[in-house]
Amino acid sequence: MHSITNFGVTIQTTPQSVSAPPCWLGEVALLVRHLHTQGVLCAIAEQVHFARRRFGHYDVIDFLGVLIGYAISSEPTLEAFYEHVHPFASIFMALFGRERLPARSTLSRFLAALIPEPVEALRTLMLSDLLARSLAAEEQMAGLWDRTGTQWHVFDIDGTREAARQRALPVGSDQPAPQRRLRPLCAPGYTGRKRGEVVRSRTTVLHAHTHQWLATFGNPGNGQYRAELGRGIAAIERYCHAHTLAVERVLLRLDGQYGTGAVLADLGGFSYVMRGKDYHLLDRAEVQARLHLPADQQYSRPESHLVRTLYDCPNVAVGPTGQTCRIVVATHPATTDAPRVGIERDGMVYELFLTNLPQTAFTAADVITLYLHRGAFENALADEDAEQDPDRWCSHSACGQECWQILSQWVWNLRLELGHQLEPDPVRITEFAPALAPASASTAAPSGYAAPQVGSGWKAGRFCGPDFLLQPDGTLRCPANQSLRAQERRREVDGSLRIVYAASIRSCRPCPLREQCQWLGSATAKPRQVSVVLHPLVVGSHPILWRDWSRRQHRRAYKNLLRHQRVEVQVDMARSPGSALSEPILSRAQRAHARLSWKDRLARNERALTSGHVCLTFFGVPASFATWLGLATL
Repeated sequence: MHSITNFGVTIQTTPQSVSAPPCWLGEVALLVRHLHTQGVLCAIAEQVHFARRRFGHYDVIDFLGVLIGYAISSEPTLEAFYEHVHPFASIFMALFGRERLPARSTLSRFLAALIPEPVEALRTLMLSDLLARSLAAEEQMAGLWDRTGTQWHVFDIDGTREAARQRALPVGSDQPAPQRRLRPLCAPGYTGRKRGEVVRSRTTVLHAHTHQWLATFGNPGNGQYRAELGRGIAAIERYCHAHTLAVERVLLRLDGQYGTGAVLADLGGFSYVMRGKDYHLLDRAEVQARLHLPADQQYSRPESHLVRTLYDCPNVAVGPTGQTCRIVVATHPATTDAPRVGIERDGMVYELFLTNLPQTAFTAADVITLYLHRGAFENALADEDAEQDPDRWCSHSACGQECWQILSQWVWNLRLELGHQLEPDPVRITEFAPALAPASASTAAPSGYAAPQVGSGWKAGRFCGPDFLLQPDGTLRCPANQSLRAQERRREVDGSLRIVYAASIRSCRPCPLREQCQWLGSATAKPRQVSVVLHPLVVGSHPILWRDWSRRQHRRAYKNLLRHQRVEVQVDMARSPGSALSEPILSRAQRAHARLSWKDRLARNERALTSGHVCLTFFGVPASFATWLGLATL
């Protein structure tokens, strides 16, 4: 041993090799212990079955254990993970009750050979484990409270994508076809802001108030969004059934790729908020007529100078089945740059938002806020990318990549659960939108306007207001097929807006229906006038409240506790006398290489009782948290 002494500091070296345990080993140990206590590891071993040659003595639980550790470790690559876990391979596998660590090449062959059946069984187990335990006793208090005081639960169904770079290769008759590693995994598609030639899309389902992932579905290219939407809705239905949530009080926030009338039939009766992409709906007569009337509201966000003008169009029939929905049209002046979202017409940019939320509970501005707020989905997805990066290429097969992404979401949910036990904070309440001020005669209605009402009849036998139809060009059409144009707008005492339409006197004088239209018939000197009244929309007086938990505080408190505290690892290699000299006794089936049962396959790499005892000591763990996990305290 050599030593260097300088300024009161002694630095010593020794040739003895002692590897320091990875900082993430303690988190793996506690999380796996929790899975074992809840019976999840046994359920995986019993329900997720996949048998194939060239896997040696390993079973599915061995490979999934490696992927769970990889998801917890946040290592950038599997190579880096194996490098850090190799000195502690026996200890790592002992956490799962297994003997030997599969080699990285064996894991790659397992993921490449994986088939859809075990992946679906794993997906079902993940959702069942999520539904088996609640985050806290007051989980039912999370949600969205509308202006009538009604509670809603918001779920996000949205997609993300990972682009892959593929260098160009020469193609000719004298050359074989190029073999792309990501060909079964990716396909050409929309890359968004990411650089790449091929992409793989992933649809995720998130509970916006607890920030728990319910499911993930991946497909090459742009994916199969209709099929993935149906599977996501099935997962939400299971969640509602397990937590006794009313289906009519569940709100889905959907991205723009779902914004067509044909998708509305797939939503299974759930309420929804989505961005529309069928801009031909702007040409509908009822929508055009509403656009020529005064706007309902103005909407802007504090971080943006963009001001949107909102027009609320209820009960518009869309899609092949003619389902009615509420269309909110948002307009703003166009700039020199092409609009990233929406369609430009005559110097204005039009955006569409589709919903079936009641007007008495959500104004047009509330609908836009709900969509642009995104239910915290984008923030949760950004945290997932930074901490776990589930879109990294873990396998070059579709099922292998899907398996990895399911386990990544599972680890996210488990961190949330353990974090809530470590720091049980109450639900936080946010005023999503303040209460509306009462309407006045000097300002526009803060809640928007109800459907326009044409003036009622004033004399028997004469044409009355309903006989004058509102046209897409903003005019009224009289029974004689003449146009009446808006001449005056004035506020009423109750806050309503009266628009006075008048015809041309040159059209009224020779009109053959003048006797049925005007008060004194041909003796009238003025043209016919009709009023259209926009009454303030009757909306609840409550503010919109959003109740949820922090998506970061609980997970990071649990993660940082175990990574910043010391972990001691001790292994007792004592074996029973004569165990090393005893020869294994083979059965006749083993001698004949008979096909093994699932139980026999699982037992091949099972950790023996004579393999030694592993003891891990964690420092800085609160006694209450250790008691909840069922751990011994010193």
